Amino acid sequence: MSRARIGIDFGGTKIAGIVLAPDGRTLATQRIPTPRGDYAGSLAAIAALVTAIEAEAGITGASVGIGMPGAVAPATGLIKNANSTWLIGRPFEADVARALGRPVRVENDANCLAVSEATDGAGAGAHLVWAVILGTGVGSGIAIGGRPLSGRGRVSGEWGHNPLPWPRDDERPGPACYCGRHGCIETWLSGPGIAADHARSTGQTLSGEAIVAAMRAGEPAAHHTFARYLDRMGRGIAHVVNILDPDVIVLGGGLSRVPELIDGLPAAITPHVFSDVFDTPVRASLHGDASGVRGAAWLWEVPI
Repeated sequence: MSRARIGIDFGGTKIAGIVLAPDGRTLATQRIPTPRGDYAGSLAAIAALVTAIEAEAGITGASVGIGMPGAVAPATGLIKNANSTWLIGRPFEADVARALGRPVRVENDANCLAVSEATDGAGAGAHLVWAVILGTGVGSGIAIGGRPLSGRGRVSGEWGHNPLPWPRDDERPGPACYCGRHGCIETWLSGPGIAADHARSTGQTLSGEAIVAAMRAGEPAAHHTFARYLDRMGRGIAHVVNILDPDVIVLGGGLSRVPELIDGLPAAITPHVFSDVFDTPVRASLHGDASGVRGAAWLWEVPI
């Protein structure tokens, strides 16, 4: 496509917008607060943001892609699995298209991360990119040939709600998860997950960031917590490598900015991969916090 593209990242606290030129240059960006709990207000906010960034970029009629933490159910066109719960059960894609007077594409935010990094990020040029989000929650997205793999039921990449692979006896049944199960990968590998593991081990309440800082300062308990985290991350990633065998693994989210994690993961993954060699690159996302909104814009790169 030759026209400019708009990406919208609809989050629980903010809505980010970007306008990309056909060559990927950023023409405009803005952020506004999310009208939490207000469905009609959310639609109006998205429409106002699109109008504002088009005016800033001096364009009209751009394509619009939207990333959000949930999915459009194929059978009904309604939103499911969204932590922005006021969207659940609503025809969000159709309603935004009506508000904007143009078609839109809505995709899971982790898939938008994968698309962004596959297009012009840390996975550029790779055929199969697996992108992992490590933040308040844990999820992942898959891009093949630069396009999101959504799956029949729109649950492709829901890595965080699978059990931790090869659990030790002291890891069973695992922490309770909001999904109703125990031991989900998210309960171990999210920011709150590493903090909870440290608290169980030491009785000390620290954030993930503080644990990393203490580990770097040589504090033994923090070192052990990070070592457990790295081991669990290695097992979790290896399980997907054995199924998907991606060309590159890209990490996004707050914990992806820890160099010790990126550097230590190949050795943590290798023992669990069913192969004679593991040489898949593991990289931090190139676009950082902007990757999701850029991926939403790139949803219109190739007709679906």
